[in-house]
Amino acid sequence: MLRALPLLALATGLAATTSAQTLDEIVARNLEARGGLARIKAVTSMRWTARMTIAPGLDAPATLEMKRPGRMRLDLTLPDGATATQVFDGDGGWQIPPGGDEAVPLSAEEAKGAAERADFDGPLVDYKAKGHSLELLGPASVDGSAAFKLRLTLKNGTVQTIYLDAASYLEVKDEATRTVRGTEIPTEQRVGDYRDVGGLRLPHRFENGILGQPDRQTIAIQKIEIDVPLDDARFTMPDGD
Repeated sequence: MLRALPLLALATGLAATTSAQTLDEIVARNLEARGGLARIKAVTSMRWTARMTIAPGLDAPATLEMKRPGRMRLDLTLPDGATATQVFDGDGGWQIPPGGDEAVPLSAEEAKGAAERADFDGPLVDYKAKGHSLELLGPASVDGSAAFKLRLTLKNGTVQTIYLDAASYLEVKDEATRTVRGTEIPTEQRVGDYRDVGGLRLPHRFENGILGQPDRQTIAIQKIEIDVPLDDARFTMPDGD
């Protein structure tokens, strides 16, 4: 009983933290913490330079470029020198597989994931106008820290559970079930190391993996550039000539 008292106190404190705020207030505080809605929407393009683990002991440089409206390009250089590219152009997607020299269309499930990543502002910005639905599930704890637990259902049917830190209002974790080659896999992403970049508060570390399993893919962000010039041709599928 004595050992349970600290847990009871923690649960009570979490409930008090979340019950005093509505869903709209929590979302507004999240957008404010990220730099404010006006600043978020003022950005026209971004380039993220990172190193990504692809296997234990192996990592690879990666570059993510994003441009309004809804365009995304990810380039990865593998340890053997081979490159891979995945692109969403706002309507559909294409990729060049590792070591390949010809662009091919994304599969339906790949395009679905690429479209989600191409959401320039993140799903909480104008979520109602985008056709998403959001609900506050209540208090939670992430690594011992109080958090708000939200359920986001995207217009495309993907359901995400998002955890916002109760002190900073920034996202610290999200969970979702992803379809990979026809198999549904519960996934988890940890988000952290937030830094100020051009008036925005942006994460510089991501850890992705299968929910409940210890292995993680780490993405360490080395540099984020805002409003960089990006030619539209970078998002256009090559014609193969």
